[in-house]
This record gives sequence, structure tokens and C-alpha cells, in this order.
Amino acid sequence: MLFEVWAPFAREGVALWLSGERLPMTRVTGRPDWWGVAAPAGDGDRYGFALDDGPVLPDPRSRRQPDGPDGPSAVVLPDTHHWLHPWAGRGLPGAVLYELHVGTWTEEGTLDAAAEHLGDLARLGVTHVELMPVCPFPGRHGWGYDGVAPWAVHEPYGGPAALRRFTDTAHGLGLGVVLDVVHNHLGPSGNHPPSFGPYLTEAHRTPWGAAINLDGPGSDEVRAYLLESAVAWLRDFRLDGLRLDAVHALADDRALTFLEELSAAVDALAAELGRPLFLVAEEDRCDPRTTTPRRSGGLGLHAQWNDDFHHGLHTVLTGESDGYYADFAQAPLEALAKSLTRGFFHDGGHSSFRGRAHGRPVDVTTTPAHRFVGYAQNHDQIGNRALGDRLSGTLSPGRLACAAALVLTGPFTPMLFMGEEWGARTPWRYFTDHTDPALAAAVREGRRREFAAFVPPGTEIPDPQSPRTRAVSCLDRSERLREPHARLLEWHRTLIALRRELPDLADPDLGAVRVTHATDGAARWLVLRRGEVRTAVNPGPEPADIPLGAAAGYRVAAAWGLVEPPGADGTLRLPGESCAVLVEG
Repeated sequence: MLFEVWAPFAREGVALWLSGERLPMTRVTGRPDWWGVAAPAGDGDRYGFALDDGPVLPDPRSRRQPDGPDGPSAVVLPDTHHWLHPWAGRGLPGAVLYELHVGTWTEEGTLDAAAEHLGDLARLGVTHVELMPVCPFPGRHGWGYDGVAPWAVHEPYGGPAALRRFTDTAHGLGLGVVLDVVHNHLGPSGNHPPSFGPYLTEAHRTPWGAAINLDGPGSDEVRAYLLESAVAWLRDFRLDGLRLDAVHALADDRALTFLEELSAAVDALAAELGRPLFLVAEEDRCDPRTTTPRRSGGLGLHAQWNDDFHHGLHTVLTGESDGYYADFAQAPLEALAKSLTRGFFHDGGHSSFRGRAHGRPVDVTTTPAHRFVGYAQNHDQIGNRALGDRLSGTLSPGRLACAAALVLTGPFTPMLFMGEEWGARTPWRYFTDHTDPALAAAVREGRRREFAAFVPPGTEIPDPQSPRTRAVSCLDRSERLREPHARLLEWHRTLIALRRELPDLADPDLGAVRVTHATDGAARWLVLRRGEVRTAVNPGPEPADIPLGAAAGYRVAAAWGLVEPPGADGTLRLPGESCAVLVEG
């Protein structure tokens, strides 16, 4: 077996330590700063590299870290998994995504335990499971965004073999699998690649410190490190897509950006494998160039999360106006309507939250609606609240139904966060398991300071390091058997089925979307029109008379509560905190 490592920081030499034996490595011809040696090895054999007779460090490209990020790497032989289910792939158009955290989806917190419940998602009707990051991080439990080995799978989740089994099971049920990956930083603990070479650069600073080196000396190899990792997830684990964390935090001044290279590599792999693959960005600049095709001067990613839609919907439902909600709270219905019809609310106008202009207009005539991912909740918007409270913690079932109706019949690719479909009451909190006491204390105190001004005096901010913080975040599936959870679950199934059945709900033409809404101060209704389909929501407490417009007639395709079709004048009487999906004709 050939062992190789890029180690430009080695001054005198590099040695491979394999199962306790030291083997000197030699420079690889034609590959500057690469070192290699051939040695017999079996699956699971421990190994690492020592630079200049220094400590033995894990392989930056390790496929498995069975003893955690600071332990030795383990040999993973070429794919020995016997794939049970042929898979032609499942693309993004028409998708319904479901965001899932392995460590709290079940109390066991493993991929194998998670796979046992995938049948529930197939029956719900979603098309793809989106896993939050699975790369190794210190300790057992965490969100995964402080991973340090972007080629490996967290061992407490089950390691690489378990991810293959999970994917195989999902594909057997017709579900695609998307993985959240982090390219904008390496975690603060167990971070060994910078000992080998310039993986980080002080030329740019990020919220996590020194930036990943995408444009400085040595950045060709750092880019290759991340690009090849991304390709490996899609090829070797048969994943269907990647969600890219906070791409706005990628510091990259090169003419050909890393994201363009990545999108080109993924498109090439899709052509090679003969199945659709896609990239979804988290991007907070409201820049449509993120998903504009490369041939048209864009980055060529396939979709991006749409926080503007979330913020507009959230303010309509909750009335919150703090922080970034302030921009939307000035006229919530108008903000939501603009997001639904124009893609972004922030399209170059002034943002009071930022104190400057923000965003760029979307060309709705050329941008398919599925390039935006729409959601009422996600891991950030729940877990980054002081108490990790979901919408179900404060909103009535009727308002939750309104949120589901706009997400699941709206123009964007819908995404649910785990448990949302039955209105789970369990919180989803920020939790960590740092093994470094100083880092653990810093995270704990930082969390308390961050939210001190956002909670009533005397409110205790959950300790991220406490095992209880993770434990209370695990889903309680018994809720699904009780009301109102069972009714909400059936409502989500109904809406997802309608999305498949009604052709207008699959129309990618964002320019054809129309929205009307209440304009007086008391009423809070809104109607979304997509072709012959009307989604009417009334999150306010009082009944509303809603003008749908003259038509040959309407039938109620689905409703939360008892809703009669509109009369001859096209006026719909909609009870408070209720909604309905109607079809002309």
C-alpha cells in the first residue's frame, strides 16, 4: 500500500509510523513537497506521520480516526461495502429536503440507529435526507461544525462503514442523501493539518481565526485537499449532494475561485457517474451569482439557502423584531411577499440591521425557483437561539400549519428540520463535548455572554458542555401518537403529496409567482398564487374574508380546519390561525 503526505513544513524528512514501526519516507518525484513510502497494511492498521522526528500526527487525509482527532489514523482499504441497492441518483428539481442531526435524531446518536427510522421519512414523502456534518470532532456529541478531518466520519457515529450502510438504506427507500461539509475553517481542537503545511493563512481573518488558505502560497494543494475530499464523499459514499457551510466566509482573492473549481469538479463527476449531483450553499450576502451558471459568469452552485424567506415568514408568524428580523418587521407581509416573488428581500436596498445597502437583485426570468431552498426552521435558526426553542414552543398548531403550507407549496425547494413535521416540542440546543477544559470553559462563558441581553434577567443559558443539553435535544417520537402532533404530521404528508400531484407546484418559473396580502393593520392574511393553485394563510387570530379573484370555481385541495370554497365573487372565508390550498376549476 502506498502512503503519501504533503508536508512542505518538513525540514529534514518525514517518517511513516505504521503499527508501531517507523518507516522513512522519500520525496515523490514530480510532486513538490510530497513524501511517500510503500508498505503492507491491513484494514484498521493504525498509522501516522512524523515530521523531522517530531510527534506522530494523524494523516491530514485520514479516512478514519477511530480514537478521535488526536489519535492515530486507521487504514481504510478501498470500498469493501457490498452495495445492495442500485442507484440512478435523485436531482435537486422537485426535491423536498429533510435536515437531520445524527447525534440527536435518536438517543443512540449513531448512523445505524438513524437508518432504522428512514422508512418514516419515505412515508412522509421527502426526497432527500440532509445530514449535518459527520467529520470527526473532539468528544462524542456536538453539532459537527468544528470538525478537523474532512475526509473521515466521526467514529461515535459509526465511522465510514456506517455512513455507507446509511446511504445504502436510504437509497433502497428512494431517498437521496446530502451531506453538510465545512470548508471555511478547521475546528480549534485536534487540528493537525497546519503542522504539515500552510493550510491556514493570516492574510485573512474569519470568525474562527486564521482563514483556510485558498489564495496564498501553497493554496493549490489546500484547494486540492478540499476539492478531492468533496469528490470522495460523492463518489465513494454514493452521496447525492453537499451542503456548503457559510461560503461567504471563504476568503478567496484568486481570479478562479475555489467555489467555481468545486462546482466544475462536481459537474464533471456527475457526467462521469451518470447520475445527478448538486451543491447547496449557505450564503448570507443575498448574491444570486452564487447559483448563476459558470458560463454566465456565476459560481455555478446549484442552490442556496434563502434566509430572507425564513426571516420574512418568521416575523409574520411571531412578530419578533430583534436583530436581523428588524428589517423584515417593519412590514412583515410585504417582506414575505417580496421574498416569495423576487427571491431575496435584500436586493440592494438599505438594511437597518447592517447599516448599509445589502444584496443584489435576482433575475427571476432566468433563475429557476428551485435554486433557492426555503424553510421555516433549520438547525441555525433554532439552535442559535438562547434556549434552542422551536416555533412549536410558542406558536399554535394553526400557525405551524400556515408555515408548512407556505414552505411546502411555495416556489422554493422546501426543507424541513427534523421533528418539524409533527411540531416536536423538544428544544434543539447548542451543545459541545470539548475535551480541552480551557476551550470548554471559554465556550460556556461565551455562550452566556452572547445571549445575556436576549433573555429575561435570571434566565439560565443552557451549558453547552452539560450532557443534559444534548439529551433534551433528542427527538421524542412518542409525540407523533398524540394531538396536535399526529394532525400536524398528517398535514405535512398531505402538503408534500400535493406538491407531487399538482403540476403548478413543480413550475420553476419564479417570475410567474404572484402574492397578494392584507394591507390594513389588523388583518394578516396572505395568498400565494402558482398557476391555478392558491395557498391562502391566515396566521392572525380573527377570521378573514380573502379575495381570491373571479374564476370558474375553486375546490379545496387541503385545509387546516373546516374551510368552504369561495362563493361566486371569489371571496374565501378563512378562520383565524388556519390555511387552505385551493385549485381553480
